[in-house]
Amino acid sequence: MTTERNVPFDVAAYEARVRSIPCFICAIVAGDPAYEHEQVFYEDERHLAFLSTYPTVPGYVLVSPKAHVEHVVRDLDEEAYLALMGVVRAVALAVESVVPSERTYVLSLGSQQGNAHLHWHVVPLPPGTPYREQQFHALMSENGLIPWSRDQAEDLAARLREAMDARRAT
Repeated sequence: MTTERNVPFDVAAYEARVRSIPCFICAIVAGDPAYEHEQVFYEDERHLAFLSTYPTVPGYVLVSPKAHVEHVVRDLDEEAYLALMGVVRAVALAVESVVPSERTYVLSLGSQQGNAHLHWHVVPLPPGTPYREQQFHALMSENGLIPWSRDQAEDLAARLREAMDARRAT
């Protein structure tokens, strides 16, 4: 998998799109065929995990509750929060088992103005990434995306499914 970020990303078009369409996570949960390329690789009764459509590094995934909640603290009771964080941790460990990583970033982004549905970004930092290209730089799509094909996404999703299944079996 390449880590060269040579695919341009139109931030203005992305912002206009996410602020004008219904919730993309709710659409994925509902099975909207327009989102089948998201490659859901984990799902239980309350959560799902899927590949980012706009990867800045190999293995960039999102984890979300299925229910449309918008605030990580106010909208989840303690049990729901801990359950979600358990899934985030399991997904992060699965990602690390199939994608080389020096460190794994885990953070929640979005706001009431766009991408309001609560979701966590799980992003493996490729080993050897120069420090100036780490942290927020590694996450920012305006710095470019990695080339990513449907075949690569399907392969990674299959490997992540296997890793998640192996984690549940132990």
